[in-house]
Amino acid sequence: MKFKTTPYHSDLLRDKDRLSAFFEAINEYGGNNELAYDLGCGSGILSYFLSSYFKEIIAIEMDGKACSCAQDNLSGFDNIEVVNCDVLEYDFTRKADLIVCEMLDTALIDEEEVPVLNFVKGFLKEDGAIIPQAVINTVELANLERHYVHWDEGVNYESFSKPIVYSEFNFLDEITPEFEEDLSLKANREGIINGLKITTYTKLNENIIVGPLPMLNPPLLIPLDERFVKENDLINVKLKYIMGKGIESIKTDYL
Repeated sequence: MKFKTTPYHSDLLRDKDRLSAFFEAINEYGGNNELAYDLGCGSGILSYFLSSYFKEIIAIEMDGKACSCAQDNLSGFDNIEVVNCDVLEYDFTRKADLIVCEMLDTALIDEEEVPVLNFVKGFLKEDGAIIPQAVINTVELANLERHYVHWDEGVNYESFSKPIVYSEFNFLDEITPEFEEDLSLKANREGIINGLKITTYTKLNENIIVGPLPMLNPPLLIPLDERFVKENDLINVKLKYIMGKGIESIKTDYL
């Protein structure tokens, strides 16, 4: 099936690893179920995957151009309704067996996954599921080429510590968007550090964990003041941000 897309969603469809991971997670969920919500449905590809397993799918997309593409792409499916609306303003009236929400970004900072799911979980059945299920975030010391917050998209940087897991979030739990953590990272060589690298791993279900992909949570590089370190130095850093409020909310400082 050929999908109409916006330029951005065309890039999403070209990331075959991302696409196949979500296809596998939906296929493993399987079953013959009543209702699924596809939140931030984009071009509608995930609703298309869901169509074989649910009597009804409500696909919600705020962007008008993307929603128009989804409506055209899915017009032949009697069990899919595509709605042009902000999820936070949609009038949910029924509880779903499954919520699919791919509003993902590194550490959940620059997308609305957390505020959206905190709102919509009230319309999930008691035994319902969410895809993706969780995220795992790691952090490491780094020397960055660019001294501003940016994603790892062909830029140069050097790692100066082993990555450590600093947070995990299960989307069935209520999540506080305001995040603050004191980090302790051990330098594994001598040199200049001036930043952090955050990497997010996405747990789609119990069997599928996806590492960073070109169009799914590329590592995020965050500047720090420049500091010389020796091997085995312990560097303590405070990391703060608000999930769903964008990279402008990120704050870092040495402790």
